[in-house]
Amino acid sequence: MNVEIRDARFLDVVGGGMRVEELAGGFEFTEGAVWNHVDECLVFSDMPGDVMRTWSAEGGVRVFRQPSNMANGNTYDRQGRLITCEHAASRVTRTEHDGSLTVLASHYDGKELNSPNDVVITSSGAIYFSDPTFGRMAYYGVLREPQLDVRGVYRLDPETRELALLVDDFDQPNGLTFSLDERRLFVNDTMRAHVRVFDVDADGSLGNGRVWAELTGERGGLADGMKIDSGGNLYTAGPGGVQVFAPDATCLGVIHVPQGVANFTWGGADLRSLFVTAGSSLYRTRVEVPGRKLF
Repeated sequence: MNVEIRDARFLDVVGGGMRVEELAGGFEFTEGAVWNHVDECLVFSDMPGDVMRTWSAEGGVRVFRQPSNMANGNTYDRQGRLITCEHAASRVTRTEHDGSLTVLASHYDGKELNSPNDVVITSSGAIYFSDPTFGRMAYYGVLREPQLDVRGVYRLDPETRELALLVDDFDQPNGLTFSLDERRLFVNDTMRAHVRVFDVDADGSLGNGRVWAELTGERGGLADGMKIDSGGNLYTAGPGGVQVFAPDATCLGVIHVPQGVANFTWGGADLRSLFVTAGSSLYRTRVEVPGRKLF
């Protein structure tokens, strides 16, 4: 069975008799899945392979950028420009419409960022990203010592380009996602296997941080990519595959995937196809509640 149902609401959100299909394989470590609804294609990263690729129903898998500075997480801003976290270069970049790259963030307080990992953008254009040290480890990045002594979550102001450290007490911050109204920010911590939630203040800072959910399960898998669907249900990589939580923090169940899940996104014409980057492969399954367009 491809699912573990922990709450009956899982059937309304995800479904029951799920089929998880492998779309492509043979990569090194897939990550950073994001859907481009204009071009009708998926963009995803292969960190150790130092390449970003696209997948589409018509063209299959194609190279998008190589080398990629060992890119990890991706998203789109409201103008349809790709925002990417780069492990090897310890920076956040934007791919302009002409294909050129703009560096958005690379240093904090005069020191190199650790290795930006995952990224989300508000409707006003503010960029929030996590900065663990995974990209300073062999295989997932370039082996080197951190310059910063914190592993934090940052906010980049869209107007001033000022970079603010918002939270500095994570072990390894990873996936992050806003509530539908953008009044709360969820961030998971890989090594602590939990999801924290913060209230977003008027100035974009974060407060009242607290543990929102624990990620449990007997199967392998770590807290990694995390997103919210159009119904406010939170999906996160975790033990067993993709764990699905209701807005009230109840774990509804788990979508089992053959390899350890790193990230995922919704795509397709109806945004009900869930694309999953896991291990050396790219997978797809279908869900009941659709995702959301990024731009």
